[in-house]
Amino acid sequence: MDNEVYSHGHHESVVRAHAVRTAADSAPHLLPHLAPGQRLLDVGCGPGSITLDLARRIASPDGSGQAIGVDRSEDVLATARDLAAAQGVQNATYEPGNIYDLQYDDGSFDIVHAHQVLHHLADPVAAVRELRRVTAPGGVLSLREADYAAMSWFPGSAAMDRWREVYDAISRSNGAEPNAGRRLLAWSLDAGFEPADLDITASTWIHGTPERRNEFGLGWAERALHSSYAEQALEHGFADLPALESIAAGWRDWASDPAAVFIMPSVELIAHVAQD
Repeated sequence: MDNEVYSHGHHESVVRAHAVRTAADSAPHLLPHLAPGQRLLDVGCGPGSITLDLARRIASPDGSGQAIGVDRSEDVLATARDLAAAQGVQNATYEPGNIYDLQYDDGSFDIVHAHQVLHHLADPVAAVRELRRVTAPGGVLSLREADYAAMSWFPGSAAMDRWREVYDAISRSNGAEPNAGRRLLAWSLDAGFEPADLDITASTWIHGTPERRNEFGLGWAERALHSSYAEQALEHGFADLPALESIAAGWRDWASDPAAVFIMPSVELIAHVAQD
């Protein structure tokens, strides 16, 4: 579905936030399933930092452990390639691709991974079916999705309440489901997995240190005014410029509060692809 809109876009503030993610904080449920020599696909890889961490964990002396990151944005793939080169990771490559129609043969990968991708899609079930198709028998499909309605923060902020309302409106105008975490199990069952195939867990990001508050809060203050969030909010009439400026100010106020905390839960799922 080439006409789908990525709600976050690829403004520098968005890419910067995504480029600090690691396998440890973004795929903890997958780590026990990794082993040297596996072939891994990371779909919707963005700037590629998670892909690189996963690649390191499957690297093998004989070179058989390979990771491929796929994204539809050539610009963000260029960023991912630069990051791989800077870190000297030799077993990670990046390719353009469409999650609904991947260019790989059936059963090509031992591990297929998608992190925070499905909540941007109009047809997440079709995407899970395609991810399952390229997962080898005996392999695993790893999914992790946030749930915006379940996010919470302290202290309360009318501006941040408005931020979530506008995000929800943007996401739904793009045909996507922002509260994906709670639906992840249902989508996987609808995609053809049996209940016994699925291991479901949850983990949480918490922004409560000065460094994390600054990265997250000031990042969203910038995104509220300059990223696709702002462009789509204005285009669709979900907020005017004064409202966006108020949202940005609310994020800055939150980031400057030494007692402030933001809690972001995600649901995780390991889907086991049955042996033939």
